[in-house]
Amino acid sequence: MRILGVDPGSRITGYGVIELADTKPRYVASGCIRTRNDALEQRLAQIYAGLSELIGQHRPEVVAVERVFMSKNADSALKLGQARGAAIVCVANHGLAMEEYAPRQIKQAVTGQGGADKIQVQHMVTAVLGLNATPQEDAADALAAALTYAYSRSGLVAAGSVSSKRKSSSWRHFTP
Repeated sequence: MRILGVDPGSRITGYGVIELADTKPRYVASGCIRTRNDALEQRLAQIYAGLSELIGQHRPEVVAVERVFMSKNADSALKLGQARGAAIVCVANHGLAMEEYAPRQIKQAVTGQGGADKIQVQHMVTAVLGLNATPQEDAADALAAALTYAYSRSGLVAAGSVSSKRKSSSWRHFTP
């Protein structure tokens, strides 16, 4: 099974692709979609196009997306939500299953601590996947989202510690 993890952002959207053979995750690819300093609608289009290209290239069966967290800066939270929306529409238009995880759930699944910092997440992702170099923060977060799905699917995460919401394939038709 191939899993695409996405850490949405209006300027940098991280992605990570892993394969799950039995219960052993294997690294495939990771990186960042960096948008140009354009108007927000153009950045959203760039996120959509970048994810669409990645989906075509890597052919994931499921996408794990980090949920929006609340921020003190409402404008930043809205832009993050819109970037996440562009990613979700891309996933839906490709007919893929999607799982959502809160940042705290991802940190808990990967490091064992819901309050882990980005350095701890990077360290664990590097160790678990046997990487030669530490991935950039956004890419590591995306790989961590993919690992969270892999762990929850293979039963490696305690029941109830990772909850997700499966999207019905019928919602991609945009019917009310």
